[in-house]
Amino acid sequence: MPMRMTKSKALLVLTLAALCAPAFGQSANPASPGTVNYVEGQASLEGQALSSGSVGNTDMQPGQVIATANGKVEILLTPGIFLRLGENSTLEMVSTDLTHTEVRLQRGRANVEVNQIYKQNTILIDFANGQTQLLKNGLYAFDANDSTVRVFDGKAAVYPGHDLQSNIKPIEVKGGRQLVLNGEPTKPQRFDKDQAKTTDLYKWSSLRSAYLGDANIDLASQYAGYGSFRPGWYWAGGPFGYTWLPGNGLYWNTFGYGFYSPYYLYGGGFVYPGRGFYGSGRGYVYPGRGYVRPGSGYVRPGGHGHGPVARPPSGSQGGHAYPGGGRGGPMRGGGASHGGGASRGGGHR
Repeated sequence: MPMRMTKSKALLVLTLAALCAPAFGQSANPASPGTVNYVEGQASLEGQALSSGSVGNTDMQPGQVIATANGKVEILLTPGIFLRLGENSTLEMVSTDLTHTEVRLQRGRANVEVNQIYKQNTILIDFANGQTQLLKNGLYAFDANDSTVRVFDGKAAVYPGHDLQSNIKPIEVKGGRQLVLNGEPTKPQRFDKDQAKTTDLYKWSSLRSAYLGDANIDLASQYAGYGSFRPGWYWAGGPFGYTWLPGNGLYWNTFGYGFYSPYYLYGGGFVYPGRGFYGSGRGYVYPGRGYVRPGSGYVRPGGHGHGPVARPPSGSQGGHAYPGGGRGGPMRGGGASHGGGASRGGGHR
């Protein structure tokens, strides 16, 4: 059964949380589109070397260029969307607006993990031969060297050509298909997902997603039932950087890892550190593995055979995402930064 706190113990926890929050929050700036979230190996912004100390303290501005040599970089876009730049790649930030977030991949490769996108969001990835708008949750891969757009999961609208005008008809690319824009536009073609998953950038992206999923479940359990919680980016520190706490529900990504809302945990169970989420009468969620219902085993694993679809507990009211939530909050991390619009439904299905 879920554990219950006495009133005095709850007051003590909240008091300690208020004291702890500023110390953790000082190690990072509020997150926004363009924030550098992880650096590995050799990378630079406008010619200035990036390091682990740049994480959470460096924001790309419109017109600035980030470049990697023998290294990789993770960049935050809107809440729930991570861009990961591979080795020997160059990326320009075009726009950091929450409703219009745009980057230009000048050279090399990038993956974009989309865990939540609102109809008010316009997320654009440009390169020399076209522009791609991301339309749904999923995983997208871009290669500027051969002008290829791959959609592992989700849906994208690709606008071919150099002169992008409003009258250009987009080409729809769905999950499991790719579009090459190095000549006359052709229809999207299937690609070998299993082969594509062997690339270094894909495996690195999956590992980063695992770290962020672990950080999410830790922070979500701490914020569960905390009245001042606001969804958005939350600072987790260490090897994590910022992770994402959604406003409600549970969101499984392509790699098989879940992002939990504190409201979801508060309404349906609690977290055993290092083990997973237990919802009374519902079973276990093992991070990166799947959902076990007592007496029935795994329920519809997804992704790599992990991470099923799960619904919020009945009666759960969910939460709301507020633009530009405040800083502070319990235990670790500054407060949410730049949440999206209101979110009323369950998690991503």
